[in-house]
Amino acid sequence: MKLHYHPISGHAHRVHNFLSILNLPHELVHVDLTRAEQKGAPFLALNPFGQIPVLEDDGHVIADSNAILVYLARRYAPQWLPATPLQEAAVQRWLSVAAGEVAFGMAAARIVQLFGRGDDMAPLVARAHRILALMEAQLEGRAWLALETPTIADISLYSYAARAPEGNVDLAPYPNVRAWLARMEALPGFAPFASTPVGLAA
Repeated sequence: MKLHYHPISGHAHRVHNFLSILNLPHELVHVDLTRAEQKGAPFLALNPFGQIPVLEDDGHVIADSNAILVYLARRYAPQWLPATPLQEAAVQRWLSVAAGEVAFGMAAARIVQLFGRGDDMAPLVARAHRILALMEAQLEGRAWLALETPTIADISLYSYAARAPEGNVDLAPYPNVRAWLARMEALPGFAPFASTPVGLAA
Protein backbone atom coordinates (compact mmCIF):
# COMPACT_ATOMS: atom_id res chain seq x y z
CA MET A 1 0.00 0.00 0.00
CA LYS A 2 1.37 3.43 -0.97
CA LEU A 3 0.11 6.84 0.10
CA HIS A 4 1.13 9.78 -2.06
CA TYR A 5 1.12 12.73 0.34
CA HIS A 6 2.75 15.87 1.71
CA PRO A 7 3.24 16.37 5.46
CA ILE A 8 1.61 19.82 5.66
CA SER A 9 -1.53 18.76 3.73
CA GLY A 10 -4.53 18.26 5.99
CA HIS A 11 -6.21 16.20 3.29
CA ALA A 12 -3.21 13.87 3.20
CA HIS A 13 -3.00 13.77 6.99
CA ARG A 14 -6.57 12.46 7.19
CA VAL A 15 -5.55 9.36 5.31
CA HIS A 16 -2.13 8.96 6.93
CA ASN A 17 -3.76 9.22 10.36
CA PHE A 18 -6.44 6.65 9.53
CA LEU A 19 -3.89 4.21 8.11
CA SER A 20 -1.87 4.60 11.28
CA ILE A 21 -4.88 4.13 13.58
CA LEU A 22 -5.85 1.00 11.63
CA ASN A 23 -2.24 -0.22 11.85
CA LEU A 24 -2.18 -0.88 8.11
CA PRO A 25 1.38 -1.16 6.73
CA HIS A 26 1.97 1.49 4.08
CA GLU A 27 4.69 3.42 2.31
CA LEU A 28 4.62 7.21 2.30
CA VAL A 29 5.49 8.67 -1.11
CA HIS A 30 6.39 12.34 -0.77
CA VAL A 31 4.89 14.59 -3.46
CA ASP A 32 6.84 17.84 -3.76
CA LEU A 33 4.13 20.49 -3.90
CA THR A 34 6.70 23.29 -4.02
CA ARG A 35 7.79 21.99 -7.42
CA ALA A 36 4.19 21.27 -8.53
CA GLU A 37 5.01 17.59 -8.79
CA GLN A 38 1.30 16.85 -8.44
CA LYS A 39 0.77 18.56 -11.82
CA GLY A 40 3.39 16.49 -13.65
CA ALA A 41 2.56 13.70 -16.06
CA PRO A 42 3.54 10.78 -13.76
CA PHE A 43 1.27 11.98 -10.96
CA LEU A 44 -1.56 12.97 -13.32
CA ALA A 45 -1.55 9.37 -14.54
CA LEU A 46 -2.60 8.44 -10.99
CA ASN A 47 -4.99 11.34 -10.41
CA PRO A 48 -5.98 13.55 -13.36
CA PHE A 49 -7.23 16.17 -10.88
CA GLY A 50 -3.62 16.77 -9.84
CA GLN A 51 -4.35 16.61 -6.11
CA ILE A 52 -3.03 14.69 -3.13
CA PRO A 53 -3.60 12.33 -1.46
CA VAL A 54 -3.68 9.26 -3.66
CA LEU A 55 -3.72 5.72 -2.30
CA GLU A 56 -2.46 2.68 -4.19
CA ASP A 57 -3.73 -0.59 -2.73
CA ASP A 58 -3.84 -4.07 -4.20
CA GLY A 59 -3.69 -2.78 -7.77
CA HIS A 60 -6.32 -0.10 -7.17
CA VAL A 61 -5.75 3.67 -7.28
CA ILE A 62 -8.07 5.76 -5.10
CA ALA A 63 -7.98 9.57 -5.06
CA ASP A 64 -9.71 12.17 -2.85
CA SER A 65 -9.17 12.04 0.90
CA ASN A 66 -12.76 11.33 1.88
CA ALA A 67 -13.15 8.72 -0.85
CA ILE A 68 -10.02 7.02 0.47
CA LEU A 69 -11.40 7.06 4.02
CA VAL A 70 -14.60 5.40 2.78
CA TYR A 71 -12.60 2.80 0.88
CA LEU A 72 -10.40 1.97 3.86
CA ALA A 73 -13.33 1.74 6.25
CA ARG A 74 -15.38 -0.46 3.94
CA ARG A 75 -12.46 -2.76 3.17
CA TYR A 76 -10.57 -2.93 6.45
CA ALA A 77 -12.56 -1.43 9.35
CA PRO A 78 -16.33 -1.27 8.79
CA GLN A 79 -16.95 -0.13 12.37
CA TRP A 80 -15.64 3.29 11.26
CA LEU A 81 -18.48 3.62 8.70
CA PRO A 82 -21.56 1.70 9.90
CA ALA A 83 -23.81 0.57 7.08
CA THR A 84 -27.28 1.26 8.49
CA PRO A 85 -28.91 4.08 6.51
CA LEU A 86 -29.25 6.53 9.40
CA GLN A 87 -25.76 5.91 10.72
CA GLU A 88 -24.13 6.24 7.33
CA ALA A 89 -26.12 9.39 6.61
CA ALA A 90 -24.87 10.90 9.88
CA VAL A 91 -21.27 10.17 8.87
CA GLN A 92 -21.69 11.38 5.29
CA ARG A 93 -23.16 14.66 6.52
CA TRP A 94 -19.89 15.50 8.26
CA LEU A 95 -17.80 14.28 5.33
CA SER A 96 -19.65 16.87 3.26
CA VAL A 97 -18.83 19.53 5.83
CA ALA A 98 -15.15 18.56 5.62
CA ALA A 99 -15.20 18.80 1.82
CA GLY A 100 -17.20 22.03 1.79
CA GLU A 101 -17.28 24.50 4.66
CA VAL A 102 -14.03 23.29 6.25
CA ALA A 103 -12.13 23.33 2.94
CA PHE A 104 -13.31 26.89 2.23
CA GLY A 105 -12.95 28.10 5.82
CA MET A 106 -10.36 26.63 8.19
CA ALA A 107 -8.29 25.01 5.45
CA ALA A 108 -8.33 28.04 3.16
CA ALA A 109 -7.41 30.44 6.00
CA ARG A 110 -4.46 28.21 6.91
CA ILE A 111 -3.24 28.10 3.30
CA VAL A 112 -3.26 31.92 3.14
CA GLN A 113 -0.99 32.07 6.20
CA LEU A 114 1.26 29.18 5.16
CA PHE A 115 2.00 30.62 1.74
CA GLY A 116 1.63 34.35 2.43
CA ARG A 117 -1.16 34.79 -0.09
CA GLY A 118 -3.06 38.05 -0.36
CA ASP A 119 -6.58 36.67 0.03
CA ASP A 120 -9.10 38.49 2.23
CA MET A 121 -8.91 36.57 5.51
CA ALA A 122 -12.13 37.93 7.06
CA PRO A 123 -14.67 35.72 5.23
CA LEU A 124 -12.46 32.65 5.61
CA VAL A 125 -12.09 33.13 9.37
CA ALA A 126 -15.81 33.89 9.73
CA ARG A 127 -16.67 30.68 7.86
CA ALA A 128 -14.31 28.75 10.11
CA HIS A 129 -15.93 30.10 13.27
CA ARG A 130 -19.39 29.27 11.96
CA ILE A 131 -18.43 25.61 11.48
CA LEU A 132 -16.58 25.43 14.79
CA ALA A 133 -19.69 26.77 16.53
CA LEU A 134 -21.77 24.04 14.88
CA MET A 135 -19.21 21.42 15.90
CA GLU A 136 -19.19 22.81 19.44
CA ALA A 137 -22.97 22.43 19.64
CA GLN A 138 -22.88 18.95 18.12
CA LEU A 139 -20.30 17.82 20.68
CA GLU A 140 -22.29 19.04 23.67
CA GLY A 141 -22.79 16.00 25.89
CA ARG A 142 -21.22 13.59 23.41
CA ALA A 143 -17.74 12.35 22.60
CA TRP A 144 -17.83 12.07 18.79
CA LEU A 145 -19.30 14.06 15.93
CA ALA A 146 -21.51 11.60 14.08
CA LEU A 147 -22.15 8.56 16.28
CA GLU A 148 -21.45 7.25 19.77
CA THR A 149 -18.15 5.78 18.58
CA PRO A 150 -15.41 7.40 16.47
CA THR A 151 -16.00 7.29 12.72
CA ILE A 152 -14.32 8.55 9.58
CA ALA A 153 -16.29 11.77 10.14
CA ASP A 154 -14.04 12.49 13.12
CA ILE A 155 -10.96 11.52 11.10
CA SER A 156 -11.96 13.83 8.27
CA LEU A 157 -12.65 16.87 10.49
CA TYR A 158 -9.69 16.54 12.83
CA SER A 159 -6.73 17.75 10.78
CA TYR A 160 -7.88 21.24 9.81
CA ALA A 161 -9.69 21.82 13.10
CA ALA A 162 -6.50 20.98 15.00
CA ARG A 163 -4.48 23.45 12.92
CA ALA A 164 -7.15 26.17 12.73
CA PRO A 165 -4.97 28.57 14.77
CA GLU A 166 -2.44 28.52 11.94
CA GLY A 167 -5.14 30.28 9.92
CA ASN A 168 -5.79 32.89 12.65
CA VAL A 169 -8.79 30.95 13.97
CA ASP A 170 -8.86 30.89 17.77
CA LEU A 171 -10.05 27.62 19.34
CA ALA A 172 -10.35 29.09 22.84
CA PRO A 173 -14.15 29.68 22.59
CA TYR A 174 -14.78 26.00 21.79
CA PRO A 175 -14.11 23.76 24.83
CA ASN A 176 -16.08 20.84 23.42
CA VAL A 177 -14.06 20.95 20.20
CA ARG A 178 -10.79 21.13 22.12
CA ALA A 179 -11.81 18.14 24.27
CA TRP A 180 -12.74 16.23 21.10
CA LEU A 181 -9.35 17.04 19.57
CA ALA A 182 -7.70 15.61 22.70
CA ARG A 183 -9.80 12.43 22.42
CA MET A 184 -8.73 12.05 18.81
CA GLU A 185 -5.08 12.46 19.76
CA ALA A 186 -5.49 9.77 22.45
CA LEU A 187 -6.67 7.13 19.96
CA PRO A 188 -4.22 4.21 19.68
CA GLY A 189 -2.06 4.63 16.60
CA PHE A 190 -2.87 8.33 16.18
CA ALA A 191 -0.40 10.02 13.78
CA PRO A 192 0.43 13.63 14.72
CA PHE A 193 -0.09 16.32 12.10
CA ALA A 194 2.85 18.61 11.38
CA SER A 195 2.47 22.06 12.90
CA THR A 196 3.73 25.30 11.40
CA PRO A 197 4.48 28.52 13.36
CA VAL A 198 2.15 30.83 11.42
CA GLY A 199 -1.02 32.72 12.28
CA LEU A 200 -1.98 32.40 15.95
CA ALA A 201 0.44 29.48 16.23
CA ALA A 202 3.44 31.72 15.48
